[in-house]
Amino acid sequence: MINHYFKIAILSVAFCLLACLSFAQQKLSSAKEIKYCATQADLTLQTIPNADKDMPRTIESGSKQWSYVNYRDWCSGFWAGILWKLYEATHDDKWKTAADKYTRELTPLSNHSGFDHDLGFIMFNTFGNGYRLTRNPEYKPVILRSADSLATLFNPKVGTILSWPGMVKRKNWPHNTIIDNMMNLELLFWASKNGGSQKLYDIAVKHAETTMQNHFRPDYSAYHVVVYDTVTGKKIKGVTAQGYADNSMWARGQAWAIYGFTMCYRETKKPEFLDFAQHVADTYLKRLPEDKVPFYDFDDPAIPNVPKDAAAAAISASALLELSGYAPDKSKAAEYRKQAEEILTSLSSAKYQSRDVNSAFLLHSTGSKPANSEVDVSIIYADYYYLEALMRLQKF
Repeated sequence: MINHYFKIAILSVAFCLLACLSFAQQKLSSAKEIKYCATQADLTLQTIPNADKDMPRTIESGSKQWSYVNYRDWCSGFWAGILWKLYEATHDDKWKTAADKYTRELTPLSNHSGFDHDLGFIMFNTFGNGYRLTRNPEYKPVILRSADSLATLFNPKVGTILSWPGMVKRKNWPHNTIIDNMMNLELLFWASKNGGSQKLYDIAVKHAETTMQNHFRPDYSAYHVVVYDTVTGKKIKGVTAQGYADNSMWARGQAWAIYGFTMCYRETKKPEFLDFAQHVADTYLKRLPEDKVPFYDFDDPAIPNVPKDAAAAAISASALLELSGYAPDKSKAAEYRKQAEEILTSLSSAKYQSRDVNSAFLLHSTGSKPANSEVDVSIIYADYYYLEALMRLQKF
C-alpha cells in the first residue's frame, strides 16, 4: 500500500515537472520569436532612406523594399509602436532612441481636429506606449491633445465618432463609422483617466454601446461600415469597403471587434462589453480554416483561392490572449488562450514569417482586396500586433 501511494506521489511530481517544462518551453518559444522580430526590425532600421521622415508601411509580394509613408498616413504610428515594444521586450536603449525619434515626427497630428478617427492608432501606439514605458513628461500633453482632437469627430445625435470625413461627400455617407474605430477608443479612455475630461470617457462608452447595437448581425458578425442619418441619428445601412460584400464577414473587421470590445471591458469593467467580446470571438473562431489564419473574408465564394490575412490573425491572437484573462468561464478562457497559441504557432511558421524574403515580420496580409490594394503583402500593422501578441503570451 505504501509503495502504491509512493508511486502516485512520484507520478504527480513528474507530471508537475513536465507541466513546468512545457510552460518554460512556451516562454522560450515566445522569446525566440521576439528575438526574430528584433532582428528583422534592425534590418528595416538600417535601410530606411529618410530616417527623419519615412515610416515603413508595405512590402509587396516579390519585393524586398518597404514602401514608406509620412506622418499623415493612418499606418504612420505602427513603426514607432514596434520600436517601443522592442524596447519594452529587450530593455535595449537602441530601440528607445529610435522610437522617440519616430514618435516625435507625429506631433503635428495632436492639434489636427477633424483629421480622422485613426488618431488612436497613430498617437496611442507611439506617444502612449512611450509614456507608459518612460514617463517622459513631454509625451503626456501630446496624448491629451490628441484625445481632444479625436473627440471633435463625435456626433452626439448619432452616438459614434465619424470615421472617414472624406466619405461624407464622396459616397454620400452623412455620418459613417467603421468597425476599426473601436481600436481608437483606448486613447479616449486613457486620456479621461490621466488629466483629460470625463467627456472623453463618456464618448468612448457611448461609441462602443452604439456600435454594439448597430454594427452586428444576429450571428455577431460585423459590418465594416455603418452609415447613419445625421438628422435622426438612426442607422441607414451597413456596408463593406474592404470585405467581399456588404453582408459578408470581413476577417480583419471581426478581429478589430474582438480586440475593441475586450479593451472596452478592461477600461470600464462593464459586463456587457465582456459578454459581447466573447460572442464576437466565438463567431470568428468557429469559422477559421485549419491553419488558423483567415482568408481576407470568410464569405468570399472563391475560397480557398483568395488571399489570406495574417494581419487579422495577429490582431485576433493578441485580443484572444487578453480576453482569456477576463472570461469568467475557466474552460472558455483556456480555449481562447489555446486558440491564440495555435494562431501564433501558425504565424511563426515558415509559411507566414518573412525570414529571408524581406525585413518585415510576416507575409500574406491583405489590405483591401476589392480595391486590389496591398493584396498578399507584408504590412506594418500585422507586424505590430504579432509582436504585441508574442509579448502578451508571456503576460496572460
